[in-house]
Amino acid sequence: MPAAAAARAFAAGRTRLITQSFRARHIRRAPSLASILIAGLMAGLGAAPVAHAQDAAVQEAPARSSVAAEIRAQVGGKLRDFYGPRGFWPIWVEKNAIGPQADALLDLIDGAEADGLKPGSYDPRGLRKAIGDANASGDPRALASAELALSKSFAKLVADMRKPSKAVKMRYLDPEVEPRDPGPVDILRAAAVTSSFADYVEKAGWMSPFYMQLRKARAGYAKTWADLPDVGVPTGLKLKAGAKGPGVAALRERLGLTPGGSYDKALAAKVKAFQGDHGLTPDGIAGTQTVTALNRGPRYYLRALALNMERTRLLPGPWVRHVVVDAASARLWYYGEGKLDGTMKVVVGAKESQTPMMAGMIRYATLNPYWNVPSDLVERKIAPKILDGASLQKMNYEALSDWSANPQKLRQSSIDWQAVADGRQELRVRELPGRGNSMGRMKFMFPNDLGIYLHDTPSRDLFAKPARQFSNGCVRLEDAPRLGKWFFGKALATDSDKPEQHRPLPQAVPVYLTYLTAVPAKEGVSFLPDVYERDGGS
Repeated sequence: MPAAAAARAFAAGRTRLITQSFRARHIRRAPSLASILIAGLMAGLGAAPVAHAQDAAVQEAPARSSVAAEIRAQVGGKLRDFYGPRGFWPIWVEKNAIGPQADALLDLIDGAEADGLKPGSYDPRGLRKAIGDANASGDPRALASAELALSKSFAKLVADMRKPSKAVKMRYLDPEVEPRDPGPVDILRAAAVTSSFADYVEKAGWMSPFYMQLRKARAGYAKTWADLPDVGVPTGLKLKAGAKGPGVAALRERLGLTPGGSYDKALAAKVKAFQGDHGLTPDGIAGTQTVTALNRGPRYYLRALALNMERTRLLPGPWVRHVVVDAASARLWYYGEGKLDGTMKVVVGAKESQTPMMAGMIRYATLNPYWNVPSDLVERKIAPKILDGASLQKMNYEALSDWSANPQKLRQSSIDWQAVADGRQELRVRELPGRGNSMGRMKFMFPNDLGIYLHDTPSRDLFAKPARQFSNGCVRLEDAPRLGKWFFGKALATDSDKPEQHRPLPQAVPVYLTYLTAVPAKEGVSFLPDVYERDGGS
């Protein structure tokens, strides 16, 4: 067989081996990197990427085949379970040299203190020597040795970065989303099937984008703001260009400038920089919000960044198709195939009816939904109206005998409404489907005993408010039809006016309800109010 044909056949066989190996190994979707394999396989083994990989394999096959032979001779333990099914084909070696993904890995290792890890645990010095020796000589044995050392350190780093914190509590509703320790084989397979291994390593594609942005912000914050004097700035003043006095002197000292002097250009520039890095409007004026932020002190912000990094550590990377709802900022994001697919505003639970931190699998949508009114609302709002002469039917409600799947409808006149209003009798009431139904046109269900779900809403005015904690715990969506189209790949439509039309998702999607009081902003980080007062006890 000619050399080119042999190389082409080898590359095609390698692709089949990876695919067969993946299909033969049953791995459940989870925040562990096992979930990434499904999406990564589709992205990494699509028609165009495979064709490109085959062409590259034709050019590099002789050299890389020699490296593969050396890997076969050297590899052992769990790494052999990864390399064996792929014909011992390397992932770090490109064009007879260690590729740029190795530099990206070393950058991550060098900055591992930002992850609460020790860079020395991943042998950066040994890796640099192995890479230098391999690239200098081009010897297949040295290249294979560097390849295996890189894979070993990479698998350890990823596992450590993915390890959930014990300080942050998340309730897991389904086994698919429960954290588990990813093994080297899963970690390396997930990386190998992405469309660009170099980009995957550089961007740490196994971690949530929120985590990586906060990681970068934390490192920058420590260098820029952490060592400045923690002195108080007088409140109740609006300090701006040209101002003088004790307030300006304290502001200058707090921001690391000489205490004396006026509110000059240097101070205005420093105030703007502080505002930009703290999610405030960078206008260079030290008003109430800016002074309050300054007086919290650097320790407050470093702790907030560390705490919220731990919360985002519980979220999957963008290669896992998933939804994130943040109750602190009242926003939702959805990801798939390595990128952000969309975002929208949401309304979440009020302080007295908080949206919990939990994760589950969205399994179906319900069109033309009923709304089961919470018992406390029946007691406080509906029963008093009935006692004042209102009609259940005119309010588009109906009373039911119990909470079973097939309850009997009750006549309004048969109910002791005073007992309901007094809290002596609990009554099930539900709102009928319609244009004014509190659930809107659809809801997305991830079964849980708290009755939390994502849903449409006819109340649009709340989305215009900057703080959107108003619900009874559920998540109201700014654009439920758009999210439904993303779930199903097409617009959702009802078959009739029949209530409660259920639509199972083509594939269940993980949803994570979290609480981030420090979130990435266009410039720096936005530090949000701790509405639920969770930061102190987390």
